[in-house]
This record gives sequence, structure tokens and C-alpha cells, in this order.
Amino acid sequence: MAGHSQFKNIMHRKGRVDAQRSKLFSKLAREITVAAKMGMPDPAMNPRLRAAILAAKAQSMPKDNIERAIKKSQGGDAESYDEIRYEGYGPGGAALIIEAMTDNRNRTASDIRSFFTKSGGNLAETGAVAFMFDRVGIVEYAPDVGDADAMLEAAIEAGADDVVSSEAGHEVYCADTALGEVTKALEERFGEARRSALIWKAQTAVAVDDETGEKLMKLMETLEDHDDVQNVYANFELSEALMEKLSA
Repeated sequence: MAGHSQFKNIMHRKGRVDAQRSKLFSKLAREITVAAKMGMPDPAMNPRLRAAILAAKAQSMPKDNIERAIKKSQGGDAESYDEIRYEGYGPGGAALIIEAMTDNRNRTASDIRSFFTKSGGNLAETGAVAFMFDRVGIVEYAPDVGDADAMLEAAIEAGADDVVSSEAGHEVYCADTALGEVTKALEERFGEARRSALIWKAQTAVAVDDETGEKLMKLMETLEDHDDVQNVYANFELSEALMEKLSA
């Protein structure tokens, strides 16, 4: 399967999350603060905040950090961040979408443009590649909550559109407007989800050779390492050989 899952699993196996836990916690806290500031500070009444807290829990972020990030949103001195989407073409013409939160648009745009240029790609206008992706909801569960058939049956009843089950777990996809309802229905049967979020899902996977694939993975890692970048999505697919090499 192409898209975020393939690259996410590689990066996790490489230990990047553990090595940069402090930076990761900072990004998760930023999302929690922004979500709480934009809506209610109660996750039961704020789907985006609930999704942000789930993401934080999935990375073992301490409860105190989560509560501190929520409280920070209620203070008069809470930082103000702009949410920006960048789009561009990486090596080999692969399409990338970058979601960022920044307190300095010029700095962030300049940095991201330089990352694309150095990789042999180019930053494009907003909308240049988004048409190659669908904005959808995803609900993830660990593999041991049930088998593939049980998850598929529950997902259909919940109103979801697609399910991908593997050794890594179950990924349930739904319309962006149905994420809250689908998540609630699944949690009534399987308990709290590992993840519930809105993502950009590539419509078609573009196969790239291994040399280009390595350049693209390096670009994605560079982008994800940036303090202002929250998520990176792409539409390229790596060969099994390269996946094994990067996962080693």
C-alpha cells in the first residue's frame, strides 16, 4: 500500500521517534494547544482535540504534558500559530503535501522551499498536487482487537469506505465528514482507537526506482524534522528491496 503508512512504518523501525522524542512531544503539544484554543478544551466536545490527544497517547506522551498543553490554550499569553499547507514535487515527480503550524510564515516557507530545491524537486502553488489526493478520515486499531473480517464488518456498519488490515494493525478509511461518527461506532465495539485523524490519502501510487526512492525518503525525513511541520504525505511507492534496506 502506498502513502503515509509505508513510510511511517519505516521511520518507526529506524528508531526516529525514540531518538527525537522531545521534538515529537513539542509538535504534539502544539497541535493539542491549537485544537483546544480553536474549540472547547473538553475532548468529548472537540473532535480535533480528541484526535490530538489520541496521537499523543500513541507516542506515550505523559499525561501531565497533555494537560499542560490544554491549559496553555486557555491562557491569555497562548502562542498564535497559522496553519499552512504546502504542496510540491520531489525527485522523480512524486507529489508531496506538507501540513505545518508556524508563528513565522516567511521562515517556514523559505525553509521548506530550500528542502525541495536541495532534493532536486520544487515547491509548487497550493492546489498543484492536492487533486491527486483525497481528504479522508482514518481510524487505526492494533491487530489484536479483532480479525480482519470482524473489523470489516464493523467498519461497514459504522459507515466507513475501506479497511486495510495487516500485521501492523487495522486502518479504517471514511469520508472526512464521517470521521467522528465512524470513530464513535468502532470504539463502542473495540475500545479506544490507536488513532483517529484527517489525512491526505494518495489516489494512485507512483512507483519509483530505488535511487529516487532514497532521495524522496531523505526529503521526507528532512521535512518531518522541521519544527513547524506537523505531517507529510506523498504518493510514491517504494520497492520491497528498498523498504527492507531502509528498515534494517
